Amino acid sequence: MDAVHFHVREDNRTVKKAVYVAIGIKLNGKREVLGVWVGGNKSAKYWFSVLNEIKNRGVEDIMIVSVDGLTGFGDAIHAVFPQAEIQRCIVHQIRYSTKFISYKDLKPFMADLKLVYKADTEDLALAALDNLEENWGKKYPASIASWRNNWPQLSTYFKYPSEIRKLIYTTNSIENFNRQLRKVTKSKTIFQRTMTIQNAIFGNDGCYKKVDRKDLGLGAYIRSVMYLFWRQNSTGGS
Repeated sequence: MDAVHFHVREDNRTVKKAVYVAIGIKLNGKREVLGVWVGGNKSAKYWFSVLNEIKNRGVEDIMIVSVDGLTGFGDAIHAVFPQAEIQRCIVHQIRYSTKFISYKDLKPFMADLKLVYKADTEDLALAALDNLEENWGKKYPASIASWRNNWPQLSTYFKYPSEIRKLIYTTNSIENFNRQLRKVTKSKTIFQRTMTIQNAIFGNDGCYKKVDRKDLGLGAYIRSVMYLFWRQNSTGGS
């Protein structure tokens, strides 16, 4: 789940609108656009209404939700799908934590950071995070704190086999959708009305058709692993 922003003319003024996107990956490995909504500025409150709509339309259970770092997003998800696990997108987290790093330190910092999110186990990841803090904590405390403070939602994917971790720890499917959306809207800096954005999404050349119901090409083994872990979660581990 993610959102991308556009400027729209409304009541003779320019306002910022968020296009909210929810994309699901089914147990059969197929990707499906669950919905696209145009609303106000990105907020957990709006996501709460989106999640309720998804549930009312028939989505019974969500295993894992990959999200960015929007405040209150996890609470909104758990209010509607209390058993869903939250995974903060590692790519978003890397972007955030490296914005504090000077150019000359970026390469060695990233080499140490990669040992955290690429670790085989959570214990090894925490050891690598200790090492990252030892090497860089005094110089870049805000970067280290962003990992420490958000670790419970950054580390969810370590519970799962390596074969499906990349599906979990990034919002790549939605990033792809957003790229397609920007392609079909690149000639517009300001939309004259909300309907124009909707036409760009759902029209004949829109990004919706290019992404929806695509098979991700997951092998039978990965699909079976996803199913087993879904069964374990939905039955409380029995």
